[in-house]
Amino acid sequence: MLEMVIEGHRKDLGHGLMVSRMLPVIAKRMIGPFVFLDHMGPAQFEPGHGIDVRPHPHIGLSTVTFLFDGEFVHRDNLGYKQPIRPGELNWMTAGTGIVHSERTDPSMKSTGSFNNGLQAWVALPEAQEESRPTFTHVGDADLPTTDDGSVFMRLVAGSAYGLVSPAPTLSPLFYAHVDLIEGARIPMPAGHAERAAYVVSGSVAFEGETYEQGKLLVFKAGGEPALRAVGGPARLMLLGGEPLGPRFLWWNFVSSRKERIEQAKADWIAGRMSLPAEETEFIPLPS
Repeated sequence: MLEMVIEGHRKDLGHGLMVSRMLPVIAKRMIGPFVFLDHMGPAQFEPGHGIDVRPHPHIGLSTVTFLFDGEFVHRDNLGYKQPIRPGELNWMTAGTGIVHSERTDPSMKSTGSFNNGLQAWVALPEAQEESRPTFTHVGDADLPTTDDGSVFMRLVAGSAYGLVSPAPTLSPLFYAHVDLIEGARIPMPAGHAERAAYVVSGSVAFEGETYEQGKLLVFKAGGEPALRAVGGPARLMLLGGEPLGPRFLWWNFVSSRKERIEQAKADWIAGRMSLPAEETEFIPLPS
């Protein structure tokens, strides 16, 4: 039932922040509506350093930020300024266009910090690609969880295992944080056309093979393939949903139409997308 195993490639985003990029890859551009998946860190920042992602634009997608450790502050040109902490969700729908930054708060930067989390991008249905941009923060107490002592599961977005997240999704999907004790098992949720499991930490076994931290296991449709933690506890992110059709992805822009991405490039170069309040610098369009 395993379609493929993806191993992320490391990218340096600057200022000491390394990410492991799982999606997209040549062999797999999307899993359900998910077009992008980065594991940020784990990263230990020394005093005076931290996450420092300058303002940059998005169109045609929702960014989905979830942390296991650490904290940073989201600012956008809608006027939102929101810290995100472990177990919480930042869901930002770009639609026609949004600009945001992600930075460690100066108070934390002065003492140093440890950060570990994931950022995903979810493509929008064609009918919503030009929707009004929005931002939603959901606290950890408002995300549904289950815990039987062996398997802890927090549903970050969408629907799965009989639970529904309050995240403002626009197409059928699921995104779940799972912690397993050694020997515990979790089946992939049924009822979704495309499914994958990312091993955040530890190792899991499936059909006699062991898959360690940093592997993205992509499953074929049908059935409920189950993963088992081996050699100690394991942490997973489960994701997938209904496919939306092909999407073009260039830099931070996602669209079903190449000409829309060209327009977004021109808008950013010409300064037609405003910066967040308190911000004066920005990331230039890549050459």
